[in-house]
Amino acid sequence: MTDIRFGTDGWRGIIADDFTFANVRLVAQAIARRVRADAGDQTPSILVGHDTRFLSREFARAAAEAMAGDGVQVSLTAAFAPTPAFSYAVVRLQAAGAVVITASHNPGEYNGVKFKSSFGGSAPVAFTRGVEEEIRRLRAESREPRAEKFEIRNSKFEIGSFDPCEPWLDRLEELVDVARIGRSGIRVALDVMYGAGQGLLAGRLRRAGATVRELHGEINPGFGGLHPEPIPAYMGALMDCVKGWEGPGPRVGFAFDGDCDRLAPVDEDGIVVTPHQTLALLVRHLVQQRGMRGAVVKSVNIGHLVDAEAEALGLPLVVTPVGFKFIAEAMRKHDAVVGGEESGGFAVRGHIPERDPGLITLLLLECMEMTGKSLGTLVREMEAQYGPRRYGRLDLRLPSLEVRDRVVASIAGSPPDRVLSLPVRHVETMDGVKLTLADHSWVMLRASGTEPLLRIYAEAPTEGEVNALLTWGRAMALGEE
Repeated sequence: MTDIRFGTDGWRGIIADDFTFANVRLVAQAIARRVRADAGDQTPSILVGHDTRFLSREFARAAAEAMAGDGVQVSLTAAFAPTPAFSYAVVRLQAAGAVVITASHNPGEYNGVKFKSSFGGSAPVAFTRGVEEEIRRLRAESREPRAEKFEIRNSKFEIGSFDPCEPWLDRLEELVDVARIGRSGIRVALDVMYGAGQGLLAGRLRRAGATVRELHGEINPGFGGLHPEPIPAYMGALMDCVKGWEGPGPRVGFAFDGDCDRLAPVDEDGIVVTPHQTLALLVRHLVQQRGMRGAVVKSVNIGHLVDAEAEALGLPLVVTPVGFKFIAEAMRKHDAVVGGEESGGFAVRGHIPERDPGLITLLLLECMEMTGKSLGTLVREMEAQYGPRRYGRLDLRLPSLEVRDRVVASIAGSPPDRVLSLPVRHVETMDGVKLTLADHSWVMLRASGTEPLLRIYAEAPTEGEVNALLTWGRAMALGEE
């Protein structure tokens, strides 16, 4: 029997192995019961959305039927859409939440379930733990849902339909002057990685007059063999596109993951701008060009460039565990101006407390237009002020989840005094274990929330030092150090 647990943002599994129609119905019914319990005497409404993955539409229909059969009002998306579009729809339609069928950035054999709460962000830990408890109760009562159990007999709970895309795009145009970007002459390449963002932002930018190239903008549930995650290893096509794009005007690129809630920018030289640099750029732009003030929220695996920029601008900094649900919670608590994570998710005050690459793309284009500078120039200016910071990540596949967790627990329980001859200045065990060294370089080991992967992160002044730290982390994980 599959042990269904929610990770940093939802439950994920391998299609036809643990991610089955029966388990999707089970999770959906458990979510419906938790939402009904929170709603009291009211009949809650839940939206259901999906991405472009194999069978996502069919899984979404099964989830909708399960929840309607359990006594909530359900609306099913008219088509696939980015996850932030569903998050915004929750707020716009005043729903109790949204179930989204997606495995985000995971490989094509995975699918998953995310739940977005009534405020438009990822469900808090207390809610997802409650869902897990409800799943256990349903199983103990031998009441696991079956397809035939959820025939809709009462028209009051007939499954409705809604369009998440156009209202979301309209909202982005309310927040950023897209017409001004269109007149700027900036050329934009968008790699949607066969995912849920295809045709959407590209269409609005083209309508505004911008020159846009969209890569991998068609339906391919296997992602054409591409891993739909916006990290350098999978961004070669976009990097080559931007670097080799001849013609007048500035050029820039953006890559998005499978459900379009993460992004990675590419500068005019085809160089990927790291999430650490991206968050620092957003902080600078929002304060200097937009006049915003407030706290900055970052996950523990974001580097020190953000710290330096926040300190220089006199902004308080809040650090959270990995997972945007923690960032969203901190943003709401501290009325933060911006929040960001290492995996490429960013949110800005005034929208929803949720990752929205569409908004972030437009804000970075706005920054280029307002400053008259290329993305690469803006990054180099920051590094000239604070010193160079290079970053790398290694995903190490281990034999099992248990082995992965033992590695992290062992290092966290007995951290080393030195790493590569440098003294360890600080040990952070908020999420995994992060070792900060005497020169402010750091290395971090953390378990993936959904796969038997050990994620090893490192930041240092040079690429060579980063690679050395990653090699050290790998050796520690494999017991070779």
